[in-house]
Amino acid sequence: MDTAKESRAQPMGHVAIHDAVLSILDRMERCRLLDVPCGEGALAERLAANGFTVVCADLFPGIFKAEGLTVTKADLGETIPFETGSFGAVVCLEGLEHIENPSNAISEFARVLAADGRLIISVPNILNIEERLKWLLFGYTSHFKPVSHAVLEAVREEYGNMDAIALHINPIGYSEVRYLLEKNGLELIGVHIDKRKRDWPYLPLVWLIRLISRLTPARKRRDRWAAELSSDPVLRGGNTVIFEAVKQ
Repeated sequence: MDTAKESRAQPMGHVAIHDAVLSILDRMERCRLLDVPCGEGALAERLAANGFTVVCADLFPGIFKAEGLTVTKADLGETIPFETGSFGAVVCLEGLEHIENPSNAISEFARVLAADGRLIISVPNILNIEERLKWLLFGYTSHFKPVSHAVLEAVREEYGNMDAIALHINPIGYSEVRYLLEKNGLELIGVHIDKRKRDWPYLPLVWLIRLISRLTPARKRRDRWAAELSSDPVLRGGNTVIFEAVKQ
């Protein structure tokens, strides 16, 4: 590798998430795309190199390092500063769990998307079998631990007034994201993972959950998305679940 050309912008999440999103978007026609929150701009650089016209936005534009791109300040808890219907795609990776009002964020994504525009969202997978067991045993999951005063002080000492970068305050899962997508006129067309976990020790529990699901009355299974909640991307998925939706 030519280290002289290596980007200064580094992924703020797992590279596997970026790889999965690039694979999803590679099937799309190239378009104007919003990356929010964009972090340092590592994904934006890859998207731009792949032919997309990338617009970057983040609550903390001062951390942006991508070369050849610019960044706009945007707060997902408020109206984001872009015109209605102005993007063919919106990408929001590892953002909703950091904010108090993901409903507003998804509403804004729907607003700025053009008709038939594509929305890609990722959140920590709190419903895979390992995380379900951790919730049962400890009362919290790997990604959403209690934020005690001591934890908050440590985070603020490291991040200052940018503590939102580190804090996971909203354990939003599959059902909540799907509901908010449908509420805002977005049709879920795909659910993806970053990378598969080694979950073989948990397979007996996976089979038990699926058996119980199949024994549930058909109407209840349909109304409560039982098949989806016990599907491979959710129940056996990796650390992250990735939603692909289209604006109707």
